Amino acid sequence: MSSKRILVVAISLLVALMAPFANAQNKSAKSATSNDSEKAPRLTIVEPVKEFGEVPKGDKIDWSFLIKNTGNADLQVIAAKPSCGCTVADFDKVVKPGETGKVTAHIDTTAFTGPIAKTVTLETNDPSTPTSQLTIHAVVKPFVEAYPAGFVRFNLLQGEVGTQSITLYSDEEAPFEITNIRVPGDWVKVNTHKLEDSERIPDIGRTGQNQYRVDISVGGKDARIGPMADKVYIFTNSKHQPEYPVSVTGVIRPTYMVTPTVLNFGEVTPTEAAATRSVMLHSNDLKTPEQFVVMKVESSTPAITTAFKPLAQKGDYEVTLQVARDAKPGDIDGTVKIYTSDKVNPVVTLPVKGTIKGTGAAGTTSK
Repeated sequence: MSSKRILVVAISLLVALMAPFANAQNKSAKSATSNDSEKAPRLTIVEPVKEFGEVPKGDKIDWSFLIKNTGNADLQVIAAKPSCGCTVADFDKVVKPGETGKVTAHIDTTAFTGPIAKTVTLETNDPSTPTSQLTIHAVVKPFVEAYPAGFVRFNLLQGEVGTQSITLYSDEEAPFEITNIRVPGDWVKVNTHKLEDSERIPDIGRTGQNQYRVDISVGGKDARIGPMADKVYIFTNSKHQPEYPVSVTGVIRPTYMVTPTVLNFGEVTPTEAAATRSVMLHSNDLKTPEQFVVMKVESSTPAITTAFKPLAQKGDYEVTLQVARDAKPGDIDGTVKIYTSDKVNPVVTLPVKGTIKGTGAAGTTSK
């Protein structure tokens, strides 16, 4: 046999001998890769829905949901997103394989009445279920309530006083009493009256329980102009709901509107159209607008003359300001006072500014 043939046979034998070892190594590598790819966390929620049943209005509900990691890799809780009216106090961010973690939810029932369902959405690194939901069910029972509603709303003119009433009642067993009242400011007054049997409203609250009429008055000279969004707090001896807030909303409008409130003539000559400006006054009194009257207008500077007249719509006036024909060139820096019949703001003062340009003989202007 030639040496070349002997070499070929030897190589063939060597390859045959090495093949089993190579196959074993390949199988081992594939097995390791397969085991690594199968490693993953698995989220298991012990009790995904918690039924609290009936809870008194105003109670704080706290519950810790148990979550298990039944996988073979770390479970990461990326986020716990509560629905409206629910907050997440705390949650475990990492749960080791085989261990248990918690997600604690918190609900303030003050703003709810009747059946509620609040949820927390979990986002995790579980590849099979990246999002899961936790739910709290409860029925919120008010033990103190108001008839016809727990709010009052006003639309007033500045200086006016409006009063609205609600009836406060209770479902407590012990005799119901109002113990204290807190108002947002001196512009809100509250009076209470325990109703006699003949005054009681039927079919509300516990039979035979006390009822109170609560009169809420808003306005007067101390009331601020603009929208209202405040609360009157009524404190009672209720075991379950000792504090009852009554929303006070609405608006207090000025008795009349003035437009504009600042006048600037700019640079003008007495003969220009821009040397005449108008101020409009409008009564906000929808019932008796004719009671609003402009009586007099005064200018602090002789460079500005004034006039006024009523308009077609009752309670509307136009005040005209004119640069005087004989006004001397120079700056205007004065005020115009408008005297009215309004009892809250009888006089309105408007600042007036501008510059009067001189007029040449040939009709040109000069400063």
